[in-house]
Amino acid sequence: MPKLTVFNQKGAEVGNVELADAVFGIEPNEHVLYQAIVMQQASQRQGTHAVKNRSAVRGGGRKPWRQKGTGRARQGSIRSPQWVGGGTVFGPTPRSYSYKLPKKVRRLAIRSALSGKVSDKDLIVLDSLSFEAPKTKEFVSVLKNLSVSEKALIVTNDYDETVALSSRNIPDVKVLTVPEVNVLDVVAHGKLIVTKEAAEKLEEVLG
Repeated sequence: MPKLTVFNQKGAEVGNVELADAVFGIEPNEHVLYQAIVMQQASQRQGTHAVKNRSAVRGGGRKPWRQKGTGRARQGSIRSPQWVGGGTVFGPTPRSYSYKLPKKVRRLAIRSALSGKVSDKDLIVLDSLSFEAPKTKEFVSVLKNLSVSEKALIVTNDYDETVALSSRNIPDVKVLTVPEVNVLDVVAHGKLIVTKEAAEKLEEVLG
């Protein structure tokens, strides 16, 4: 079982915690991590790309010349794809790029991401995280006390408005609750800061 030091908001050690091997101590599966990241990135694509085909281009309602007798090839519209200013053939149309991986694969991916943070010593456990009022300066002070100077993902057990408001103006800092934890955010942030209560909840949900 990984054994980590528990810190308070002032950066002082206040104890230790043993994390479950099933969630925080497995061998990270890099291929599954890759699959989960690609899935999330694909789901974030807007898919609003579109072109005008021959029916959407303005004009072209009348035949440019009669069917027979001119010596030229027959034409039905000046908005056919072979004409300058005509419609586009086989162009992109609006679509959804999202897809889903099996539930077991998604769970293995998030466990791999969390275990990777532990093995890289990028996981910090806090005894609790709370503020009397929304203060960005106080949140910055907490990060400084924990010696965090890179992109940080903070995971709390429940939504706390003061914590969310205190962190939203800090670049490269994101706060999530346990149900919102995902592979892309865990991998994209250098440090993962988890409250002790949130760590226990993750073990319960993913164990």
